[in-house]
Amino acid sequence: MQEPSTRRRKQLALLTLCVAMFMAMLDNVVVNVALPRIGQDLDSGISGLQWVAEGYSLVYAALVLTGGALGDRHGRTRMFVLGLGLFTVGSAVAALAGTIGVLVTGRMVQGVGAALLTPGSLTLLGHVFTDERERARAIGIWSGVSALGLSIGPVIGGPMVEHLGWSSVFWINVPIGVAGVLLAAKVLPQIPSRARRIDFGGFALSAAGLGLLVYALIEGPSRGWTDPRVIGGGALAVVLLVVFLLLELRLAEPMLELRLFRDGVLRGALFSAFMVSFGMFGALFFLPLMMQGVLGWSPSGAAYGGLPMTAMLVVAGPLSGRLAARYGPRLPMVLGLALCAAGLGGLSLYGEHARYLEYLWTLFTLGFGMGLTFTPISIAVLHRVAPAQTGMASATINTLRELGGVLGIAVLGAVLTNRLTEQLTAALHRLGVPAEAVGTIADAPTGAAHGGGAAAGAMPTPVQQAVDGAFVDGIHLALRCGSVALAVTAVLVAVLLGRARPLAPAASGEPQQEELAGGRFA
Repeated sequence: MQEPSTRRRKQLALLTLCVAMFMAMLDNVVVNVALPRIGQDLDSGISGLQWVAEGYSLVYAALVLTGGALGDRHGRTRMFVLGLGLFTVGSAVAALAGTIGVLVTGRMVQGVGAALLTPGSLTLLGHVFTDERERARAIGIWSGVSALGLSIGPVIGGPMVEHLGWSSVFWINVPIGVAGVLLAAKVLPQIPSRARRIDFGGFALSAAGLGLLVYALIEGPSRGWTDPRVIGGGALAVVLLVVFLLLELRLAEPMLELRLFRDGVLRGALFSAFMVSFGMFGALFFLPLMMQGVLGWSPSGAAYGGLPMTAMLVVAGPLSGRLAARYGPRLPMVLGLALCAAGLGGLSLYGEHARYLEYLWTLFTLGFGMGLTFTPISIAVLHRVAPAQTGMASATINTLRELGGVLGIAVLGAVLTNRLTEQLTAALHRLGVPAEAVGTIADAPTGAAHGGGAAAGAMPTPVQQAVDGAFVDGIHLALRCGSVALAVTAVLVAVLLGRARPLAPAASGEPQQEELAGGRFA
């Protein structure tokens, strides 16, 4: 029986880790509902708003593996506290931003902070909760809170944006972050550091490669895919990322442990983490723009409209953990991916005149599908690697989730923008609008023409209808692409996890030896 003081300390430690992860996951999506207002106030088009979302995710994805290595070398708790502090500072910079450039800078500082605090979270949980049953429950809560942060962001952000302005979605992090820093310094354990080489070469190659790839994908639709900067950036990105992978294979202590991918279950779990974020982040980035810009919803209305998805996430999180424990990770992962694919595909069937109750089922389906995938991924990975590698494995999960979101927004955004431009150019040509005006008019769905900007009220009705129709058509194509990608992933994961068994913990507290097929990855 634990002493009350020990139990209280564990509860506070779990609270601290959950709150920090909640904030980090929340900021992946909370800004989405504010994008139309940001577009109005800071005079930004679609590509500028993509950078607002990508600035956070791109830096996070590029740095999170280095954050894991720094935690090993300088102490997990120290890096956690430093990361939470930087995240809080970045939130304040974003809240005070008066231009898109400053806002993107603040988002990038947030990304640095998140990259430092998240890799050690799973390791710290393992040190706080040494009993296997307690640890499983704690991981379930921690994973559920992470998933909840992704789902509840718009619900929190909508009313705040409508009544307090878009900067409020960043100000809310500041007092929570300060309290978290103080609490973390008191209740989190001091894990002994270990000498570890920092892979600065891998960091530079991956950061530059990812940055150039995202630049090419975001700027390609507006500049043209044959623009020398787009072609050059994309080609250089491919070269840098290939060199990065070759370098990681040669290093004794790489930033990204590619040997993790030799195990079929790990490969399936990590691929699931990547693709869920690819499909869901990419699609959900654009939905607030459509709901507020085309359907005419208020930020609060758009936020409350997402409550069914949040409710299903809360229901599915604990259920997925029990399913993974009883049947193995394959069932909840594959079912979750399939439901996400069905939800995105179903959502693409509804256009600008759709009623909420008609597509409500798709929101329930999406939320339940997302909720089924989060916990089994973390549990599967934790049970397939040696204890010394949990930090690396946790960082790899977070990297792939963020990278999936980054590429989802960029790739599906490119699909949407290309279709939007094609359809709008043809429609405006029929209306006699000059071709050079298409670029400016195409930015209307970001809010400039719907929220009282200079263009509001000046756009003729036929032109506005052409804009709305082209934007909805682009959204539909992006949703269908995401749906197909997730459906294919469900099939591949079913094959990769075909031999995975129930994740019953070993009595010793160590992962079972047979669960470590392919070695301990050390």
